[in-house]
Amino acid sequence: MDITNLKGVGAKRAHALQSAGIFKVEDLLNYFPRDYDDRSKVKTVVELMPESINTIRGVIAHDPESVNLKRYNITRIKIKDHTGLLEIIWFNQPYLKKNFIKGSEYIFTGKVRQNGPTLQMQAPDYELVGETQLTGGRIVPMYTTPKGYSQKTFRALIYKTLELCAKNLTQENLSEELRKKYGLCNREYAVRNIHFPESDEAFLTARRRLVFEELFFMQIALLEIKNTVAEQEGIALEETDYTQILDKLPFSLTNAQAATLDDIKNDFTSGRRMNRLIQGDVGSGKTAVAFCAAYLAAKNGFQTAIMAPTDVLASQHFAHCVELFVPLGYEAVLLTGSVGTKARREALAKIRDGTADIIIGTHALIQKGVSYHNLGLCITDEQHRFGVNQRMRLTQKGEMPHTLVMSATPIPRTLGLILYGDLDISIIGELPPGRQEIKTYCVTSQYRERIGGFILKETEQSRQVYVICPAIEESELSSVTAYTSKLSASLPNIKIAALHGKMKPTEKQEVMDDFKANKIQVIVSTTVIEVGINVPNATLMVVENAERFGLSQLHQLRGRVGRGTAQSYCVLITDAKNNQTTARMKAMTQTTDGFRLAELDLEQRGAGDFFGTRQHGLPAFKIANLYRDLDLLEIAQEAAREFKAPASFLSAQIFI
Repeated sequence: MDITNLKGVGAKRAHALQSAGIFKVEDLLNYFPRDYDDRSKVKTVVELMPESINTIRGVIAHDPESVNLKRYNITRIKIKDHTGLLEIIWFNQPYLKKNFIKGSEYIFTGKVRQNGPTLQMQAPDYELVGETQLTGGRIVPMYTTPKGYSQKTFRALIYKTLELCAKNLTQENLSEELRKKYGLCNREYAVRNIHFPESDEAFLTARRRLVFEELFFMQIALLEIKNTVAEQEGIALEETDYTQILDKLPFSLTNAQAATLDDIKNDFTSGRRMNRLIQGDVGSGKTAVAFCAAYLAAKNGFQTAIMAPTDVLASQHFAHCVELFVPLGYEAVLLTGSVGTKARREALAKIRDGTADIIIGTHALIQKGVSYHNLGLCITDEQHRFGVNQRMRLTQKGEMPHTLVMSATPIPRTLGLILYGDLDISIIGELPPGRQEIKTYCVTSQYRERIGGFILKETEQSRQVYVICPAIEESELSSVTAYTSKLSASLPNIKIAALHGKMKPTEKQEVMDDFKANKIQVIVSTTVIEVGINVPNATLMVVENAERFGLSQLHQLRGRVGRGTAQSYCVLITDAKNNQTTARMKAMTQTTDGFRLAELDLEQRGAGDFFGTRQHGLPAFKIANLYRDLDLLEIAQEAAREFKAPASFLSAQIFI
């Protein structure tokens, strides 16, 4: 049923609703409140609490007044109950005078202030007693309102729609058996009480049902994808000897790396299509395992595409591939937005005719003009930087290629169940031998001079340093350009360079190449170096305005050092005193366990902000909270595993 069929929704209001994603009446009923205001406790005049929000019920004691002063208009009424009088005023809203009639009874909710010897309520919400009570005397829903709608008008629209359409448009989509097993109410009750709860208990019952439903159908969809992939015939690769490429690596594989490589080999030789995630903390050696997988594909005559989120990281992978694969007789090509026209044309030709065995690039790998000769393996690095659709577009470049995705951002198990429910998971849970734990400190800006001395000390020992700033240009925060100038002035004998996202790709690559060659001792950068950059000689990470970053991002930044055998350090600078910042900084100094930090980050910031604004593929849940609803997530996944239904059933559900 189209939204325009509702009474009172004309073209203008329909457009506002559509802009908020509400096209059908069903969409409106599933547009859940963002919060609630409990106004069920109605007070008398003598019970009113000054300087707080109160709800009161009273009769208009006198005719309303509207007084014009020099700068503004005041509309004033007085209400009474059996305990006394209360004055209520509005500024510059003279039209409200006609809304109140002496002797009529209303409910008001607003802030009460002490005005001399009397109490006064300013600009409250109000509602005539006798009408359906939606604004006062109950638990009141608060919405993210579409443009042109006030809370009051949108609330009324929802209520009217529920009364007219709820029975027809809240059809049950969970079986009675399932509801009984997990103690769930019916859907009509849930939708009514999520919008207008009859009580706290009714709200909790409704929310539990709707959260379960949302997670249940999401899990079914993910399991359907996973099962579909598992049933697909994949490219069968023969067991092969990895000795040649292992000999080229500068280290021996850890037990965790070897176990992950065994998982991949088993997938390759199973005859089924691989769809696997390598999950590991920063520096755990995921890329080395991925290169071994690419080697196996190349030995079997298939191409491998490796997609990275940035030009800098793609270029780094390309350099490593050249070192590893060219001596073994395999060709690697680079395809990014910064590659010149001639080089791009040559790369495309080699990809098309099969000359290129390993293709490394950014989003350029999935563009229309890229045609692969025999794509057998797709590797996505830093998976959270890409959307699910981008991952799928890469695999569609071949005939059922195997898929391997990597993430160095530790995903809490709660979030992983949703983000990667369609993937098999291998975890590299140990660091290479010889790595020392990074010592982490949190200090205020008063320590900046001492930090300058620390930078000098490290560079005098031929070590290198990262300094991270949250802004590029001049602002109230420490900026890359300003910081680089100040640091260069205070440390004139050290080569210092800036690195940020507004630089051309070739400029960024030049800076990184010089840093790797130790021609630059200190890089002052934005978070462009957050992932993947590997310079073992860097031993100090300084993060300015550390309060501006989440825990997982700080952990990623810290992971840029500690990649060699020398002791490494991370110094977090912040003057923020709030409790959340203090807790985050304390956690950073007390643990280097990325998974524990990710759990804390999810708890503090919520799933919506866990990855900032990146395209990580996290579904936009209407009501579920992945941290608060862990118990329901696990129950929903259990129910989804037991559930048997045809694929046509899935496509009919609301929350897929």
